[in-house]
Amino acid sequence: LIKTDGNGEEEWSQTFGGELDDYGLSVQQTTDEGYIISGNSNSFGVDSPKIYLIKTDGNGEEEWSQTFGQSGQYWGKSVQQTTDGGYVVTGWFSSPDFIYDFYILKTDENGQEQWFQIFGEIGWNVSKSIQQTSDGGYVVCGGTSSEDNGTDLFILKTDQSGQEQWFQTFGQEQSDIGYSIQQTTDGGYIITGETSNGIGDGPEDIYIVKTNENGDLLWTNILDGERGNSVQQTIDGGYIICGDCDEPIIDQNNELSSDNNVSLVKTNENGEEEWSQKFGNIGILDEGCNSVQQTIDGGYILCGYSEELVGQFEDSLMSIYLIKTDSQGNITSTIELPTPTGKRELVKTTNILGQENTTIKNQPLIEIYDDGSVEKKYIIE
Repeated sequence: LIKTDGNGEEEWSQTFGGELDDYGLSVQQTTDEGYIISGNSNSFGVDSPKIYLIKTDGNGEEEWSQTFGQSGQYWGKSVQQTTDGGYVVTGWFSSPDFIYDFYILKTDENGQEQWFQIFGEIGWNVSKSIQQTSDGGYVVCGGTSSEDNGTDLFILKTDQSGQEQWFQTFGQEQSDIGYSIQQTTDGGYIITGETSNGIGDGPEDIYIVKTNENGDLLWTNILDGERGNSVQQTIDGGYIICGDCDEPIIDQNNELSSDNNVSLVKTNENGEEEWSQKFGNIGILDEGCNSVQQTIDGGYILCGYSEELVGQFEDSLMSIYLIKTDSQGNITSTIELPTPTGKRELVKTTNILGQENTTIKNQPLIEIYDDGSVEKKYIIE
């Protein structure tokens, strides 16, 4: 968990978990100015990952944590604080016979389970995003498929107890899935995700779906890109979407980036593209964007990841990628923050060629840790 100031400079970072692999997949600031995190834990589960819910104070110090799940593997993909001060989580789990179902988990303000509802039962069913709706219920999006059909994007609406009110699917002949959903000012819903029935050169494109309050389709659109990971309605009534694109970017020196870069698309209220931007860096293996929000100055803040191979043995260096743009998607600042890792020890320090050296000055150095993580640093003298 990393907190930055308004310029993207790190103020503090915290790590959570045990001896095994533990992941945070969603975070939201809470009304007490703390934070709620959902993900999955291998450290505190029994033989398989379980839902991991962590509450912190305003400085990222853990106040409590809870794990949920029985037999099978569980993922806590999306969390939101609810109007009663509790929390709602959605994700999916796989049973020992590899059937995938999704769930909605509701807790009180202390993370104590209030109810747990399961949906799916047949085929492959995963949920990616949840939001509490204006009537106190919940809406979820994701993907569903059976043995005889491709994957469809779905929207599920429940009441405040998690009881299903309606379920809608959207898609064409091949694969469609929803990654992000938001209730819009007209009471309906906007969803973004991916479709393999697209228009671009790659196998997938960005898919956006708009419905009314009952989940009835108003319009869909397919945009050039690979996947839409996050959508938000903007102050002008349109939509901003971030995700991944599968085409290289040419810089001012005519050098090509990799094929995996960040995509940002702005549409009008009917889902028609107004502008798009793609961001990528030369020499980076993989970049992507997981979340976007409009900022108070009318611009946008994007959060994602950056991966590069460094050293003689091409160790993977992962960083958190934070991008600030103006209202037209032009970059005003880019920050790369090393991924914080707890409970690790430094193994060795090398230069960028992988040559071991502990006294490198005024040039990049690579620190390699016992958990396999690496960090790139400079020592200035």
